[in-house]
This record gives sequence, structure tokens and C-alpha cells, in this order.
Amino acid sequence: MCDHIIVPVDDLDSERARALLTVREITLRRKLASLYRILDTFGWTQVIYNHITVRAHPDSDEFLINPFGLQYSEVTAASLVKVNGNGTIINEGSTRLGISKAGYMLHSAIHAARPEIQCVIHVHTAAGAAVSTMECGLLPICQEALIVGQVSYHPYHGILVDEKERTEIAENLGPDNMVMILRNHGLVALGRSIEEAYHYLYNLIKACETQVHMTCSGGLSSNITVPGKDVQQQVLQTVTRGGGGVSCGTWGIGELEFEALVRELEAKGCKTGLQLKTTSLIHVGLQGDIESDMNGQQQDPAPACDGETKSTPT
Repeated sequence: MCDHIIVPVDDLDSERARALLTVREITLRRKLASLYRILDTFGWTQVIYNHITVRAHPDSDEFLINPFGLQYSEVTAASLVKVNGNGTIINEGSTRLGISKAGYMLHSAIHAARPEIQCVIHVHTAAGAAVSTMECGLLPICQEALIVGQVSYHPYHGILVDEKERTEIAENLGPDNMVMILRNHGLVALGRSIEEAYHYLYNLIKACETQVHMTCSGGLSSNITVPGKDVQQQVLQTVTRGGGGVSCGTWGIGELEFEALVRELEAKGCKTGLQLKTTSLIHVGLQGDIESDMNGQQQDPAPACDGETKSTPT
């Protein structure tokens, strides 16, 4: 068997990158390429198909997309292609592969319709495709389904190559929802950051898997338990605080989870080139507890997110 060769995520020559790319774009390329690798780790890929895009600048219609022909395990920061809303390639990256027309059609429609959205992810998972065929759509029967909030739906018209369908996609997505199910097709997750898009994708996939498992055990009947509307709203409000909904600080939605997965990539030798906020925080609390015990001192309990004092578990 051939030895597995790990392709580094960050293959940007530092001097050349500084000359041709902004600091913002360098970071976005590293993050986006890392997200492709993360999805590959989970097995949420379909050889060379499906796409993740990131808006290159808040005031621009240009976005980064994978070259059509690479597997997710091969995508690097330098290989990403920059294209504008008209389909013109601005920067072809380090390959000459070009981009998928169908991928461009879907993602450009969403980026144009929702200017606040930075990242769009489209995947074909078995469970996601299965739920996309169910007339009931995604049911609010598990925590992950509640986390994604309201779901948009778009009917299947075949391979997405008709320019006219871009308008329908935008209309069906709507102005607020962060996930969309493409009927008889797959899943779409949006984010105002790369981390937030991953957050919605992860929970959408898990919610679909739960629903498929339920149907295999004789579900979709009247004897299932559905949380009340007040509970559904409480879950959504909690998780949109960031930090998993329970961690104090300035963590954005999905940021803690994304950084944990980037650390895993680094441990595998993928060399992302990213500077992580969590790097300086890991093990600090443990070391502080050890030092306090050695000095015979007891630390005051940390303040909770709501301003109250956290109680010590007994």
C-alpha cells in the first residue's frame, strides 16, 4: 500500500503572497483551505464535487472557490480560485483547472442575495439527501435540528446550469435563514464567518442523520416527541451567543469548535499557517490550579456569563 502523503494547507510563498495578496486574503485562503480539509476528515465529500466559498472582501462580489478537479484533501491556500459575481476568474490560483459552473451558479446566487454572508458550504451527504426527499423536511426532533433554526427549501430542477435559477435560489433562501435544503439534492449552510458556516453545517448534518435513524426504526409517526416552541427558541437564542452558548468571553459562533479541528489538522502535519486564539489559553487553567493547590490557596469562582457566581460542583 502506498504511504499517505499529507499536502500542507499553507503553500503560500510568504514574499510572493505579501506582494500579490492582502493580509486578509492570505488568512481567508488558509482558513478556507483548512475547512476543506476538515470536511474531508469527516467524510463529507464527494470526490471532486461540492464546494465551499468565502467572500474575498465585505464590499466585493469576489469570492474564493476550489478548483474543479482537486479532492478536498488536495485543496491548499494557493490553489483556491478567485472569481467575481459575473463568473470572471480574477485569480486562477496555482492550478489551471478552472471552476465548476454548477458550483459557481449556486454560490454566486447566495453571495449576491445575502451580502452579510461570508461563507457558503454545499455538501451531498447520504442523510442530507435522504431528508431532502422527505415531504416533511427537517423535523425539530433533536437539539441539532433546533440549533440550525428555520430551514429554507429549494426544489430540484436538475443540474444547476440555468442562469434563471439563481433568482429562484435567492428567493427561496430568504433574508434570514442560515441553512437550506436542496430537494432531492443536498444541503447548504451559511455563515457570517467561516466558523459560523461550519457550525450550521455540522448541526444540520447531525440533525439529518438523527432523522434518518428515526425513520429506520419506524419513526415519522404520531408517537414522536417534539420540543415546544418556547424550548426551540431558547436553544436558538443560547447557541447564537457563541462559545457553544455556554462559554464566557468573545468567542464567535463555531469559533471554539473550528480552532479545535484546526489543532487536529496541525497535529496530523497539515501545516495550516493559522494563528489560533486558543493556543495561549490551553493548559493555563490547569497550571493555575496546580500552583494554587501548592500554595494552599483557593481561587475565587469565576463569574458566570449572566453575571452571577458559578457554584462549585459537589
